[in-house]
Amino acid sequence: MLGSGTVAHTVLEAIHERSGELLVLDPDESRIESLRNETVAAETADVTDPAAILALGGDPDVVFVASDDATRNALAAEAASTALPDAYIVAYTGTGATADHRRRLHAAADRICSAGAAVVDHVEAGVERGTDTRARRLRETLEAVDGTLTVLAHDNPDPDAIASAIALCRIAEALGIEAEPCYFGDISHQENRAFVNLLELELTRLDPEEEYAFDAVALVDHSAPGVNDQLASDVDVDVVIDHHPAKGEVSVPFADIREDVGATSTIMTQYLDCFGVERTEMLSTALLYGIRIDTKDFKREITQQDFTAAADLLPNADIDILERIESPSISADTLEVVARGIRNREVEGDVLASCVGAITDRDAIAQAADQLLAIQGVTVTFVYGFMDGTIYASARGRGNDVDLGEVLRVAFDDIGSAGGHTDMAGAQLPLGVFDAVQDEDDTLAAVLEGAITPRFFAAVRDEVDSGALTPVGDATAE
Repeated sequence: MLGSGTVAHTVLEAIHERSGELLVLDPDESRIESLRNETVAAETADVTDPAAILALGGDPDVVFVASDDATRNALAAEAASTALPDAYIVAYTGTGATADHRRRLHAAADRICSAGAAVVDHVEAGVERGTDTRARRLRETLEAVDGTLTVLAHDNPDPDAIASAIALCRIAEALGIEAEPCYFGDISHQENRAFVNLLELELTRLDPEEEYAFDAVALVDHSAPGVNDQLASDVDVDVVIDHHPAKGEVSVPFADIREDVGATSTIMTQYLDCFGVERTEMLSTALLYGIRIDTKDFKREITQQDFTAAADLLPNADIDILERIESPSISADTLEVVARGIRNREVEGDVLASCVGAITDRDAIAQAADQLLAIQGVTVTFVYGFMDGTIYASARGRGNDVDLGEVLRVAFDDIGSAGGHTDMAGAQLPLGVFDAVQDEDDTLAAVLEGAITPRFFAAVRDEVDSGALTPVGDATAE
């Protein structure tokens, strides 16, 4: 705490029983002595001098600028921002603050407040956030954007990626930055199409054949250009926000990768609160659905943060639209893929694998894997088919002792991209040498069955024999 005016004492009374350490710095020796008599840790220091703050302030999570003097508070906030750039700074305006004082406080602090109970609320919120200084760094990165920010979801985006992209655009726009949510591929899964159409979500579909000159790029729900998106691998990225483990080092101006949350939508909900961006009905519904889908209705890799975010979003969400999204019609093509999956199935114990041959909609593979899991005695499904020179595969599981993300990595990572969650995973494999027989779909399907299915069954057996059950998350999951 920098300064110890009237408001400072109100805040001290409100937070004195909280866990953690508190230190008050003030240039007035008599105030310091008074605080010490009340068993408050306090030191005499010039709160407007960055060197003095750095020498005595340690490494705080939260700094509260609390003098009654408006000029001193502006100087103290600027000094704290210089000395402690990673701290979350809450600044009281002080008495008689002018427009210039407020401008300087806005530039230096994460939050400013005027008086009374609002001050206590802001400081308590800062304490709750603890080390959450990411919002400050994200704001600085966004404010440095010159032009339009392209916010890119991963290929064929799911609701979590779509909602997160739109939320980041809303934050950027609140800071005066033009932003556009984009994706490569298709939104073809029936529920995903219903999600976009019913909520009237506007995203731009990028063409991989086109050349784009991006002013700035943000990746959401994945963390590397060229990995699960169709950007060139050397595209400069400014922002990454994701909840999947990164496959390599992520070196960008701002990265927030939290493997300890169940959905990127959870992270974005927290940022909306940090930036004071309104959670509209549309945005609340989208983010809530994103959390529900990525946590499998709060049953997979769920954390307290996900529950809290969902509870915050629920009052503003349109439950009727959510119900309509979850009950879309199934296309005839998808039903045909499911039927082929049943006809072509191979079963080892409680594990089912099926090649459905040529497809026209890659999302039908994931839906078939879900549907085949209802077959009696089956706890793992693996369905794959091919289109446009690529083999698409999806795996699903329930109540089994197999980590499907790891199984698919072991089976196919050397010939394509593969990974996912314990009970939901996916892979994309180039047809490669099989291209030569593409004109004869039945022949190609037979060749693939002889090459792909045995790899999968062998990887499952190895996983069960090893007893390795390490949950893996990856944006490749469908």
